[in-house]
Amino acid sequence: GRHYPLNLCRGKVFRFSGEAIAHDDIIGIEDGSIVIFSRGSKFVVVRPTLAEYILKMPRGAQVIYPKDIGMILMIADIYPGAKIVEAGIGSGALTMALLRVVGDKGEVISYEVREDFIKRAVENINVYHGRADNLLVRNKDIYEGIDEEGIDRVVLDLPEPWRVVTHAERSLRQGGIFLCYLPTTIQVSMVVEALKMSGTFIQIETIETLLRTWHVEENSVRPDHRMVAHTGFITVARKTGKTPEPFVIESRQGGII
Repeated sequence: GRHYPLNLCRGKVFRFSGEAIAHDDIIGIEDGSIVIFSRGSKFVVVRPTLAEYILKMPRGAQVIYPKDIGMILMIADIYPGAKIVEAGIGSGALTMALLRVVGDKGEVISYEVREDFIKRAVENINVYHGRADNLLVRNKDIYEGIDEEGIDRVVLDLPEPWRVVTHAERSLRQGGIFLCYLPTTIQVSMVVEALKMSGTFIQIETIETLLRTWHVEENSVRPDHRMVAHTGFITVARKTGKTPEPFVIESRQGGII
């Protein structure tokens, strides 16, 4: 059936095909309740999942799709209590997912140069997530540097993430993870080359996620005719320490082994 996103506000009325229901009649009822409109139509009221909200929320920038967000959270190994630097904030889709996973003991620091994107993203986050005290938004170009040190993860949705590799190398803790999301193979090639040239990143890998739903009826089980195929590439790498100098051992005769 159809879905209708509502941002509930007291005193407002939702109208649909000549029918209406007051927001006040919905506010406070249990998730999953059935409500009856003025002419008898029945609707189920549920809180949207984060995936549903991301696809319906107001946006200023193109969002990362839920299928990719789920993979990013797993591949970057986002965990409760993690300290994460992300850029840019866009419309806030990935930011909300990161905030949910890191929890109150974690922190997300988001770099974004466009004030209009920041405004839209923060509004979206506040509507779904509530005020996030563990979110710090910097109106700053991450290409110019990262202020934080000892970061657990750097997660980027930027056109030129290779320009951040040197900054991420300095800011990430040893064992930390660098991840970027890119739409084209040329961009992927450039960031992978930068990661290799740095000398401190290993386990460099690029993947993409393809999502296909299935049509399931009693006598017919088949793939749907449409699928969400390529949306972007996810490139991930892990930071190591610098290669130590070789040990020099002097023999008893004074020579070097």
